[in-house]
Amino acid sequence: MIAASTAKVKMVCVDLVSVCLPARNEAATVGTIVERIVALDVVDEVMVVDDASTDGTARVAEAAGATVVPCDGAGKGAALWTGLQAAKGDLLVFCDADLVDFNPAFVLGLLAPLQADARIGFVKGRYERLGEAGRVTELVARPVIDLLFPHLGGFAQPLAGEFAARREVLEPLTFASGYGVDIALLIDVVAAIGLERTAQADLGVKRHRNRPLAELRVQAREVLHAALSRAADWPASA
Repeated sequence: MIAASTAKVKMVCVDLVSVCLPARNEAATVGTIVERIVALDVVDEVMVVDDASTDGTARVAEAAGATVVPCDGAGKGAALWTGLQAAKGDLLVFCDADLVDFNPAFVLGLLAPLQADARIGFVKGRYERLGEAGRVTELVARPVIDLLFPHLGGFAQPLAGEFAARREVLEPLTFASGYGVDIALLIDVVAAIGLERTAQADLGVKRHRNRPLAELRVQAREVLHAALSRAADWPASA
């Protein structure tokens, strides 16, 4: 796994770039995020996958300049898969749509390793969190990785919704349903292409809406289910 810094990597690739934002009831934040990504010259397409929102997310996103693709409310995994299938890009960047004070450097940082090195197939964001964010990461994802997938211990944010990949890396994979998709993709990508073709990008500080414990219980269950369903293929000594 390769660590990357946006300030040290020169972008040389001319692949089409799509940025996909899965969103459910994120009208308060998605417009600003879309506007800031649309302004990036390196991005060819900004897509919001509207996961059965009821608060006007689709309207706000379209007004800000995004292509809006509907999804049937089956959860984050289905939204990511829908975005992958609908997007035109060779390089795909995924970001959460609930980020506060979104920094477009997130997109540039995730793209940089892919554009600088054709060997890199997948880039995971890493960042600092403020307050009590990251509870599911610390209480579920990290212990599961420590016990069952220790080879993934170097990833600072295994549940990060900010990642980028080459289309050919993602298309053969089966996307887990719901919130388990992020850890499942990490496990499956490394199994498919190896740690040496992955990288992490330092994205600085991430701020987003903290969810209540009742919602986090659902997220934790789905993360645990996705990891355990893959544990048989990865012995703890790997």
